[in-house]
Amino acid sequence: MSRAELPSRRTLLAAAVVATVAGSAATASAAVPTVGATRPAAPGRAAARTVDNRAWTTYTDWRSGSAAGTRAVAGVRPGLVLARTAGTTNYTDPHTGRTAAWEYATWTSPVHRFAVPATEAIASWNARTPEGTWIQVELKGTYSDGTDTPWYVMGRWAAGDADIRRTSVDDQGDGKSSVWTDTFAVDDAASGLRLASCRLRLTLYRRPGTRLTPTVWRLGVMGSDVPDRFTVPASTPGLAGELLVPRYSQEVHKGQYPEYDNGGEAWCSPTSSQMIIEYWGGRLTEEQLSWVDPAYADPQICHAARHTYDYQYAGCGNWPFNAAYAATFPGLQGVVTRLGSLTDLETLIAAGIPAITSQSFLKEELTGAGYGTSGHLMTVIGFTADGDVIANDPASDDNEAVRRIYKRREWENIWLRTKRYNASGKVVSGTGGVCYLYFPARPTPRQRKALAAVGVR
Repeated sequence: MSRAELPSRRTLLAAAVVATVAGSAATASAAVPTVGATRPAAPGRAAARTVDNRAWTTYTDWRSGSAAGTRAVAGVRPGLVLARTAGTTNYTDPHTGRTAAWEYATWTSPVHRFAVPATEAIASWNARTPEGTWIQVELKGTYSDGTDTPWYVMGRWAAGDADIRRTSVDDQGDGKSSVWTDTFAVDDAASGLRLASCRLRLTLYRRPGTRLTPTVWRLGVMGSDVPDRFTVPASTPGLAGELLVPRYSQEVHKGQYPEYDNGGEAWCSPTSSQMIIEYWGGRLTEEQLSWVDPAYADPQICHAARHTYDYQYAGCGNWPFNAAYAATFPGLQGVVTRLGSLTDLETLIAAGIPAITSQSFLKEELTGAGYGTSGHLMTVIGFTADGDVIANDPASDDNEAVRRIYKRREWENIWLRTKRYNASGKVVSGTGGVCYLYFPARPTPRQRKALAAVGVR
């Protein structure tokens, strides 16, 4: 997002709800692990989980569920491919007006019952889509009152933009829930209604008469029921260390390629994504970057903006689209989740895994930022000896200025809260601990343990 305190879809969501790539990582000392995101516990009681993640990634996973024309493939990175045509359909791209015929096949996951009946759910996926292919991800759930949602489209996605324009779908709802860009949300969480379970459906598309296929390696859903809160409990510092993550400024790209979310001023999400992709060793080729004006510095940031852009949302901040972009780099996977505290981030940093966090705040709420924002992504790369947050903040004047140190208590609150006051004094949303995690497709045992500790497998 930009530096300005402007309305965002996250604000709209709150209004509606209220009512292997091997890379070198500088590792740090061990942190105290936690299990998933939790609510503060009453004395003498165990903390209650607020987040539940389920992902399908293994050969056994892909052989479960219901397939119509898809096939599971084994190997180092098991996946799902289009093996035979289940049907043909015409798709009119709403962003180009072009109508084309596509062959398709489907896979529907088994029902996943949330350990945490959810007020919100976000799907994410990792896939390869050669030119001439694309995928659609849908979610269908059962409410706690026993009724079902419709099939909601959570994204129509391709790595490139030659065949379709990747897009979210607006105006989806059934009077009980709605989809806001990338997030399923119960319309009235105060009513007690929750999403008790769900299935995901993948549709794989290809040009008729070809043997092309997408390959999907990971499909997942994160359900959460984070309590409404303006402030969150303070955590105790447990780690001092810093990862060596490349530094890139979105501000360097101000005015470049305004067709992608008005240019670099709004490119915090793809800029943050590219930092971590390169931390893990991901690099773009000269051929991939050949479309970028050679006069522009750091052309990979322009590339990331173009390849995360959601043509319906008209922005580069679609959370699953960023995770999917990261996974287009060999040996990487990406997920969208919520964490429960800075202790969770310390657990990841200790294992060499940086994180991209989403937060919103007034200028005076984050000392040293120098701006306020209704939605902004930064990369957490470490912690000082006092427990303060070391972040690569892309909303900086140049690459050298990207590394920042922010006060622990201020950071924790602006990231984990679900409610806040904007510059006009109106109650608007906070993200409740949303973050992107990018990590190797074959994590080390230490990385696997850290991810499991924060609820990601």
